[in-house]
Amino acid sequence: MRQLLRYGFVGVVSNAVAFGVYIIITALGASPKVTAGAVYVGAAAVGFVGNRRLTFAHEGSVWGAGARYVVAHAGGFLLNLCILTLLLDHYGWSHVWSQAFAIVVVAAYLFAAFKFFVFRSEAPSDQDSDRSMET
Repeated sequence: MRQLLRYGFVGVVSNAVAFGVYIIITALGASPKVTAGAVYVGAAAVGFVGNRRLTFAHEGSVWGAGARYVVAHAGGFLLNLCILTLLLDHYGWSHVWSQAFAIVVVAAYLFAAFKFFVFRSEAPSDQDSDRSMET
């Protein structure tokens, strides 16, 4: 539960800033999809440090976690793009509401990806230790 609360804190702060930047840039006439992509990359880079240290207290390999983080975010980016395409192009939603909805969906996906894939414990499990003692 603590991880979820910390993830929420890191996510709210980074996404609030990113969403504000998104609103400003699109108000200046930039494409919503291109802007979402650029803002996504920036927020993801900042989020790595916050989530690695604060949320998951990960002490494993920075490079390994970094590579998995890129893979998780590639999936998140594609999910975000699919949601925007569906809601903007198919249903005609406002780009602001479409992106707000996408943020919530992608955040849930990323929490699971970070917890079980990116920042997973790299120490052997108790079951693995028990099995090695048996042999």
